[in-house]
Amino acid sequence: MEELIARINELSRKNKTVGLTPEELTERAELRSKYMEQFKSNFRQQLDTIKFVEDEENEAEDEKPQH
Repeated sequence: MEELIARINELSRKNKTVGLTPEELTERAELRSKYMEQFKSNFRQQLDTIKFVEDEENEAEDEKPQH
């Protein structure tokens, strides 16, 4: 992932100074797409591991014996 970001940044700097060739524009678009796919995947994994305190409290209440 770090190499991907480094190359995207390198192309970005080059674009600001001298511009990019059509091949480099294509490469930049592909790299950005790969980066976004990885970012979304990582973010989704983080969201999947989140547990809400309210949900745990409700589960604990459901497990208590009813009188």
